[in-house]
Amino acid sequence: MPKFITFGEIMMRMAPPGFLRIQQALPGALDVTFAGAEANVAASLAVLGADVGFVTALPHNTLGETCIHTLRGLGVDTSRVLKSEHGRLGIYFVETGANQRPSRVIYDRAASAISMTQPDAYDWRAILHGAHSLHVTGITPALSHEAAASTIAAVSSAHSLGVQVSCDLNYRAKLWNWRPETDRKHLAAEIMNQVLPFVDILIANEADCGDVLDIHAGGSNVESGNVDVAAYPDVARQVAHRFPNLKLIATTLRESYSASHNNWGAMLFDVAADKACFAPEVNGEYQPYEIKNIVDRVGGGDAFAAGLLFALNHEDYSTAEQALKFATAASCLAHSVHGDFNFSNRAEVDALMQGSQSGRVVR
Repeated sequence: MPKFITFGEIMMRMAPPGFLRIQQALPGALDVTFAGAEANVAASLAVLGADVGFVTALPHNTLGETCIHTLRGLGVDTSRVLKSEHGRLGIYFVETGANQRPSRVIYDRAASAISMTQPDAYDWRAILHGAHSLHVTGITPALSHEAAASTIAAVSSAHSLGVQVSCDLNYRAKLWNWRPETDRKHLAAEIMNQVLPFVDILIANEADCGDVLDIHAGGSNVESGNVDVAAYPDVARQVAHRFPNLKLIATTLRESYSASHNNWGAMLFDVAADKACFAPEVNGEYQPYEIKNIVDRVGGGDAFAAGLLFALNHEDYSTAEQALKFATAASCLAHSVHGDFNFSNRAEVDALMQGSQSGRVVR
């Protein structure tokens, strides 16, 4: 497998146990793990068996070291993590939703180490030496001017070195506030329009495309859970027309009936072939996974990104269709795992791809 590099912020994730709300859990104990979109992708790639490194800036203290040890324990290369004397470890709190009550996220990540680190602190030529792929998201540049400039420097360096660049658009309205005089969507559009010309593989759902690129999918309405699947190839064509450097555009298709019940699938659009494929399929027709008892949906998109990158670069998945099936199965399984990291291994993903959906005990 080629070496993957992901770049972004890793945080402490704090969650009430089970389905408790924060007001119910505090004062009291919270479950603590580590999380962050790009770190989630790195962790999932490592669990799948890929050679992957993660780049970030962390405070030079015990909390930062614990983050590093956690990733190393999964097999992620952390040798290029910067240890900073400035800034803190970001935190986010999540309440797991149930039925008609949605999950909720509270961010506490202002003045984090990565948001205060200057772009020239990262030696991208050295970091990317020998790498095949760099993965970023639209979350890290939402943190600060410095983090945005660092992301642009990362993707432009990768492009100049011939390293494949993938990006998950991942619009987070709560975060794009580092230029108060600019509307958040306008700021996201301004920055991501500087990132996307260097990207080869784009992952973006309908809400991201609408919020950042002002491109919408027909009759889809993410708030009501309605997905107009047939409109997505045209969305991809519009995105590709605006950014002709793109080679593949992937879209996750989530139909939310409640916080506990989602349908889940995806589309992959090959720009050169002007062709879209969907997964999962039954008898050649798109038929999403029906996930009726979600354990934890946060990180599901990152599990998809990791699965797609893994399969696209593995000889056992020789077509775009096979890669998409693998990615969709991996992200489906992530909905059964507590925390942001997807601990589903390759054999488990392959089994689901091949139709093993009963959940019977494996003895």
